[in-house]
Amino acid sequence: MEYPKDFAESTVPTGTPVDNADVHRTASHESKAKETTSETLAELAKQNVAPFLTKYHPRQYAPLSSEDGTPSIPRAVNAGYCYRHQPDSKCNRQADEQSMRQLQQELETLPQDDQQGIAHVWSLFSAAPAKQRKLMLQGILAQCCFPQLSFISASVRELIRIDFLTALPPELSFKILRYLDTASLCRAAQVSHRWRALADDDVVWHRMCEQHIRRKCNKCGWGLPLLDRKRLRESKREIELRATNWGNESANQASNPHNDGAPNGTCSVVTLPNTNKRKIEDEQSCHQIKRHCISPAYKPVADDDYYKTRYRPWKDVYRDRFEVGMNWKHRRCSVKVFRGHIDSVMCLQFEDNILMTGSYDATIKIWDMETGQELRTLRGHTAGVRCLQFDDTKLITGSLDRSIRVWNWRTGECISKYNGHTEAVIALHFDSTLLASASVDRTVKIWNFKDKSTFILPHPEGVNAVKIDTLSRTVLTACDDGAARLWDLDTKTCIRVFNNHIGAVQQVIPLPREIELEHLGDCENDHVSTASNNGDVAVNILSPILEAKSLSAVSSFGPSFEEDPDRRDPPRYIITSGVDATIRLWEASTGRCLRTFFGHLEGIWALSADTLRIASGGMDRMVKIWDPRIPTCQETYEGHSAAVNCIGLSDSRFITGGDDYHVRMYDFRS
Repeated sequence: MEYPKDFAESTVPTGTPVDNADVHRTASHESKAKETTSETLAELAKQNVAPFLTKYHPRQYAPLSSEDGTPSIPRAVNAGYCYRHQPDSKCNRQADEQSMRQLQQELETLPQDDQQGIAHVWSLFSAAPAKQRKLMLQGILAQCCFPQLSFISASVRELIRIDFLTALPPELSFKILRYLDTASLCRAAQVSHRWRALADDDVVWHRMCEQHIRRKCNKCGWGLPLLDRKRLRESKREIELRATNWGNESANQASNPHNDGAPNGTCSVVTLPNTNKRKIEDEQSCHQIKRHCISPAYKPVADDDYYKTRYRPWKDVYRDRFEVGMNWKHRRCSVKVFRGHIDSVMCLQFEDNILMTGSYDATIKIWDMETGQELRTLRGHTAGVRCLQFDDTKLITGSLDRSIRVWNWRTGECISKYNGHTEAVIALHFDSTLLASASVDRTVKIWNFKDKSTFILPHPEGVNAVKIDTLSRTVLTACDDGAARLWDLDTKTCIRVFNNHIGAVQQVIPLPREIELEHLGDCENDHVSTASNNGDVAVNILSPILEAKSLSAVSSFGPSFEEDPDRRDPPRYIITSGVDATIRLWEASTGRCLRTFFGHLEGIWALSADTLRIASGGMDRMVKIWDPRIPTCQETYEGHSAAVNCIGLSDSRFITGGDDYHVRMYDFRS
């Protein structure tokens, strides 16, 4: 290191003989020399460093006004700074206290003169703007040897890391975090308090729920059980506003930590699976049915706070759904058996914790699914009960005695009885003001509760299943002639025939509209697409050329749909099962059979489906779970000692009834 000239001249050569007086004079001279050196270095620093500090740090080092009294022109606050050193930037990298302490200790081991020289170099670099700093570094690197360059490389590897989530606005941070999967988000929440606040926020997890719950994600191929889609849609806009105002909201919560109110658009309301809740008789029973999940931050303060609606973070909702999904995947479930019927169980339905079953013993039983207790038995039919459906207020049943009965299932009272069929009633389905009933007498009868009108849809053979779609004003039927049909309720005509089963079709079900399936390149029996403009006449399109010419006619549901722009199309996909031991997936608009599911050994009597899976049961005493996107069986459950006649499916459980008089519930919640 090159030192000032006067300092070099004041040094006494070694080996020169001196007396005591000379020693005192030398010591005095050295003391003065050090003072001179300090003054010289200070002067040099003033001459070299001060211009930088004055130019680039005007608020700290520049005088308030010039010598002539003219106020100095203020510079921009961030002038001369790189983005890593801007004082008002969250990305500003602060010096590591431990490293600086260690650096200071090493500096103190050096001679005083070396300390001052090194401090001078640091001062120059610290005061320099970005351009001059870069030039200084280039000059230093040009003089470094390989060991020094290796040291720089090892040191820089840690120093160039940046907390980008802290530096970015919350909206961009949320945008980045939305691309992570579940495991990565959980790991990100462990980095720091700031990262946890961002990674656990409802803005991120609402998107995860929207992407995975009730459907398969296109990216990862994973789906989670049902959550109310309406609640997801209603929360989406509020979540977007929350992402924009995240910083202000965090500040408000910090200033008011005792706020009990639910955050804006933060999460789903407590009761998850369904919006229509079934009550038994009074509010006390209803309170037992609805399970309110309370926020972890909740603390009871006053009595009136107890009645406020409680909210759950979307991360908790996702975690619960994820656990249920993993239980489905790994067959982790509890099995409960309901015993009470004395003949075959032919039909069932459940909502929340209420289960209803109908049997050939001519009774309908109402069960509490949580306790397994039989709540009530309804008697009135004179023959076996083949079908039933209930909602909040009523229960409708169909029987082999040719009658349809309407019940107040809360009290057990039979409200009314309908005699419209000449043979046994095999199936029924009601929605809104319409009731459709199917019978062995080869008819489907449509009952309109609003205007008390009825009409008949004729079939060539007995009808085994019926489903109404209110949005499109259509009805699906399954017939013993081996075909399923789609009917227009406005024109009372058949608009599509699905004819590919060998033998009677036992069940027909529309898949939810939100389900998304990838079509196979060559669909099964793609050359067979049937349409019908009247009840029983089907036009088979066998030629590819003819099919191409008639594609618009085949894919259209008729003029009544074109004339009414507000009328929804029927569900895109339907599934059927039959005595040929197959399940078939159809495209409603074309009548094409897209997939065939093989696995059962005998006829399939029971069928149920949602957006994630299909459940089926049949004469072979087995229950099979399928993925509608993959025509292979996912799981097989055995337990019944006779044929499985009916099945019900929900997000977290399925229930079956069979010829062994038993009802079995498979619960995947825990």
